[in-house]
Amino acid sequence: MAASEAGALTTARPIANKYLVAVTVMIGTLIEVIDTSVANVALPHIQGTFSAGQDEVTWVITSYLVANAVILPMTGWIGNYFGRKRAYMWCLALFTLASLLSGAAVSLPMLLAMRVLQGMAGGAMVPMSQAILLESFPPQEHGKAMAMFGVGVIFGPIIGPTLGGWITDTITWRWVFYINVPVGFIGITMAMLNITDPPYMKKPEGRIDYMSFLFLAVGLGALEIFLNRGERYDWFTSPFIQFLALTAALALALFIWRSLTASRPLVDLSVFRDRQFAVGTTLMFLLGFGLYGSFTMLPLFAQTLMHYTATWAGLVLSPGGITSLLSMAVVGALVGRVDLRALVIFGAAMNVWSMWMMMHMNLDVDFQYMMGSRLLQGVGLGFLFVPLTAAAFVNLPPQKIGSATGLFNLMRNEGGSIGIAISSTILAQHAQIHHARLVENLTPGNLVLQEQLQGTAHALNSVSGLDPASNQMVTNGLLGGMVQRQAAAMAYNDVFHMLMISFVVFMPLALLLRGRGKKGVAVH
Repeated sequence: MAASEAGALTTARPIANKYLVAVTVMIGTLIEVIDTSVANVALPHIQGTFSAGQDEVTWVITSYLVANAVILPMTGWIGNYFGRKRAYMWCLALFTLASLLSGAAVSLPMLLAMRVLQGMAGGAMVPMSQAILLESFPPQEHGKAMAMFGVGVIFGPIIGPTLGGWITDTITWRWVFYINVPVGFIGITMAMLNITDPPYMKKPEGRIDYMSFLFLAVGLGALEIFLNRGERYDWFTSPFIQFLALTAALALALFIWRSLTASRPLVDLSVFRDRQFAVGTTLMFLLGFGLYGSFTMLPLFAQTLMHYTATWAGLVLSPGGITSLLSMAVVGALVGRVDLRALVIFGAAMNVWSMWMMMHMNLDVDFQYMMGSRLLQGVGLGFLFVPLTAAAFVNLPPQKIGSATGLFNLMRNEGGSIGIAISSTILAQHAQIHHARLVENLTPGNLVLQEQLQGTAHALNSVSGLDPASNQMVTNGLLGGMVQRQAAAMAYNDVFHMLMISFVVFMPLALLLRGRGKKGVAVH
């Protein structure tokens, strides 16, 4: 980074206020990231309130994710046009208002409309928070700044389901949204007092590039719906999914073409010319893939197969969040002193170890084993998120930080969406495959099976008093349930094996990053 650029970043805001700025933007980041998952466990209650079908109520999640994805790449333009402080405060205010109205919704369409507003306001808020942090801390302290940013991005999805389950069970699902209101008011007040715009920000000339906006909105919107609905509609066997895939591919191709040829593009894709940013963003995509895939699958395993409550399933994840916080604090101090590639490879290795533990889980696994796998993953995530985020922006001029943070967060989110979609598909398909293979062995000639059935039937007969025919039906039903559970457990093992491979692939790609010198200066 040139001296003038480093100086611009260093003097953008008073250094004395940098920690207040960090706390300020973390408030918005944390509640936005929590809201991507906090409503998941409340869906059955929302469905009952509005007498909605399963397909209808899932739009509470999908609508938020679609709006979030569409707005992310545009945050650089929004921040430059309105001023980053003003844009951030308006986004936080709109997010708070949408949260209030989501909780007060009198119909499902009203709730969906407010979730769209929440997603758009929150999606713009997170990249702006990251840009504000990078501008508030000098370059040599970007590792520390990104460790603080990681608190919201990593910890949010962990505590979201647990918090949502506890609120829904003890109060009502409406407070899942109401809880954002006082936090939002605190965040707005702190933003008004602590955030200032950097002196180099300039309002974009001319009007917004509406063609880019159209292509981007259609492309990312179709992609998110494709990923969220693909498994439900059996992917490409459905004309609807085929249409979404074609629309997403065509619209995003047109968006890239427009961004590269327009005189004043809506999204500045030139940031990908910087190797460090391009590699860092690719690795963050892979991290999102493995991170969100495991965050979704592990509590699902605990709830569906081990019969944990939503609260206890959340407790499986929560200790990993604590180790993430501790490791991010350590790594924040190491960035600039230790080669980034060594930190990233160590973090990937810890995630490989964690996924290896998860892929060996069975129906007899205990709470300590599952929690232990998450503790390892939590350590690894700290060693991945902080150095990757610090490395990605180290060579970019300050004028491009706003656009870069939007694209960076978009790639993380899209990696997560794809990871969840592929994990869900493997889970459903491999459960059927394993079930078919297990059933092949359930033959009358299997002496072990016949002994087990006779023993179960005898035990039931001694306590139930059923007639022989009914007793046999119950015995066969119990056997069928055991086979289904075992097949599902084997399918979860396959999912975690796939996620482990994604982190194995991660390690050699990390070598494409450039290291960092002893004084925090980028190695070109």
